[in-house]
Amino acid sequence: MSNSMKSNRSMLKDFLASISVMHGDLSNITAPPFVLGEYSTVELPQYWGDHPDLFIAPALEPDAARRAVLVLKWFLGSLKNQQYAGRSESEGVKKPLNAFLGELFLGSWKVNGVKRNPNGIGDEEPSETRLISEQVSHHPPVTACYLSNAHHGIHASGFTQQEITFSGTVSIKQKGYAVLHIDRFDEDYLIPVPNVKVKGVLSGSPYPELVGKYSIVSSTGFVAEIQFEGKGLLGSGLKNGFEANIYNSGQNSSRRHEPLYTAKGQWSGQFGIIDCKTGDEIDSFDAATAPSNPITVSPRNEQDPWESRRAWGDVLDALDRADMKGTAEAKSKVEEGQRRLRREREERGEEWKSVFFGKYARDEVFERLVVADRDREGSFSVDFHSGIWKVDMDAVGNATKPYHGGLVPHGRGAARESAVDGENKSNGLDRERRQERELNEQGDDSNQELHGDPEDQSRPSSAQPAQEDVEQSSGQLEKIQIEEFLRSRYSTPNK
Repeated sequence: MSNSMKSNRSMLKDFLASISVMHGDLSNITAPPFVLGEYSTVELPQYWGDHPDLFIAPALEPDAARRAVLVLKWFLGSLKNQQYAGRSESEGVKKPLNAFLGELFLGSWKVNGVKRNPNGIGDEEPSETRLISEQVSHHPPVTACYLSNAHHGIHASGFTQQEITFSGTVSIKQKGYAVLHIDRFDEDYLIPVPNVKVKGVLSGSPYPELVGKYSIVSSTGFVAEIQFEGKGLLGSGLKNGFEANIYNSGQNSSRRHEPLYTAKGQWSGQFGIIDCKTGDEIDSFDAATAPSNPITVSPRNEQDPWESRRAWGDVLDALDRADMKGTAEAKSKVEEGQRRLRREREERGEEWKSVFFGKYARDEVFERLVVADRDREGSFSVDFHSGIWKVDMDAVGNATKPYHGGLVPHGRGAARESAVDGENKSNGLDRERRQERELNEQGDDSNQELHGDPEDQSRPSSAQPAQEDVEQSSGQLEKIQIEEFLRSRYSTPNK
């Protein structure tokens, strides 16, 4: 291991050990700068599709019980890359950038042709699976996602919202769900978003562990009940371990609790699926070795200004150069622009309008399927005040660039930016002072999920003014990075 890697690991271990005994407020903690990842949280839904064959497989299976097995396999087989953001366990974790309101991530995968099975389902024509991910709310943060392969007629739409608590350990409660629909069978599946705990804090090697009991419910009556267990405090149990059983809830009461299939193993490693009647293993998957199919996105210069990798382009370039000062400046530009846009909307009495998703008070599919979970511990938590987010199929088919007209994420068009810069100069506000102010505001905004929106409350009278030297700015950036790391790195997918 290189000296740099050893130093980074030691710094992270010391930092995590210090926060493990703290409760709530992390505002005084300075963190190592290397934890920031070169991607945004709005990109995380891509890992529901980076095994394209798993996603389309249920659409090619004529037997309803076997389809339930394949949906479970896709769900479990996608969790590792979701939780580790496509990285190996040995590479450790990185904190994504917090997605801003309206941020988009658009991409697709090419899927090879599938030979027809004995029932005549499938063809050898290649197809495409398409992903649309959008940050639809900032307070609270909500990400919505749509994953679709039109050729095979399989589609998933969902959303997720997080609540994070700090009490010696980090706990992430997920709110939301997804609905998977298969056209050929007019069949729906209700998909949960599991809660997460961060373990391994004291050892300096943090890792995600899914916790709780959840159900995947199908409209044909099959229910997959999943128990995430993981490793216990005394070393018992299996890291990232789980056991799942599939039942036919439509059977008579004497048999409805007899499992038809059982899956067991590690969602970050190998698991097998057993036919309970014969005892035979009918399928298996190894998430640690299965090759992923990276998503294809447009070149950065062809993307819409609101697409993630273009909007954060200067930040990503600075991170690639390991330029922390440049990272802070570029990140501040986007975040200050977002605050400016929010103030302007409030002044005009306008609400933000998402491009690809709409907010609803009810979802009939959810209401119809969730009743099958009534005698369990409650797989689905939904904040109805924040709304239910569903894909707008008209927008999917017809929305064109530029998605927000002349509006850009940093809040200025070229002409307006020039005018504002001229006004700032005439008022004697030089570039260095503007960057200092933006970095100070950036720190406040980055803490809004822990301490509230800085625009909604007064700053404490004891707050210290921002330091003008580069060393202090870097320290502030480090604090911001780790707080965001703890809030968003271990997010669960939006389907």
